[in-house]
Amino acid sequence: MSTQTANQTVLVTGASSGIGQGIAIAFGQQGANVIINYHSDEEGARHTLSEVEKGGGKGFVCQADVGKEEDVTRLFQAAVDTYGTIDVVVSNAGIQKDSAFSDMTLDQWNKVMTTNLTGYFLCAREAIKIFSQKGEAGPGDKAKGNIIFMSSVHDIIPWAGHVNYASSKGGILMLMKSLALEVAPKKIRVNAISPGAIATDINDDVWKDEEKMKELLKLIPYQRIGQPEDVAKVATWLASEDSDYVTGTTIYVDGGMTLYPGFVDNG
Repeated sequence: MSTQTANQTVLVTGASSGIGQGIAIAFGQQGANVIINYHSDEEGARHTLSEVEKGGGKGFVCQADVGKEEDVTRLFQAAVDTYGTIDVVVSNAGIQKDSAFSDMTLDQWNKVMTTNLTGYFLCAREAIKIFSQKGEAGPGDKAKGNIIFMSSVHDIIPWAGHVNYASSKGGILMLMKSLALEVAPKKIRVNAISPGAIATDINDDVWKDEEKMKELLKLIPYQRIGQPEDVAKVATWLASEDSDYVTGTTIYVDGGMTLYPGFVDNG
């Protein structure tokens, strides 16, 4: 068992399935205490917890809507009450409400922004408060805390029919950079991971369909769809001392999707 993040306390939002679940399990396998947040899928969250414990970690599940300030405060307080502090926050919870732009309702826009962007703001703000309570850090000290924002290749790739989602991810890019700049002198690191196509339940209608998969692979130079574990390995690295000099950075875990694949044969 790797122990890069052993004994750290890690809070993962949206950890009842998909990428969030994979990240929570990976931290558990390294011996971390993992707070598994979920919005509505308690069964999925409890499955995540069982896998965390099976891997050698500890943790608990906690329901909270990350777009609600009172829920976020309660979520973070539960973590502190249980483990004393928090070392890593992975903001992963996100939703899609797709629509042609001219038909998009204000409710569709607001729900995506509330979860995907305001939720990241609320969780990051609570994390900064907790990290700042750990005292002053000297020039040679390691990070007092890590924030990892889960974004998407659509923070830089436009996506017609998904304007609210892409806009929220573009917002995360500048939220991450601006916050990283502000808190770096406090020895708090802030980074983002932008996955491409990852095989999760939310898109299984694509990767389980041979023809749809063939079309998808045209967008991926590396010629395979990603797995939650591909993202989780990057997340655990970003939370470890091995990446201590990395802040304000987005890592694209996308098989080359952001490399303009249409130009793979000279365009």
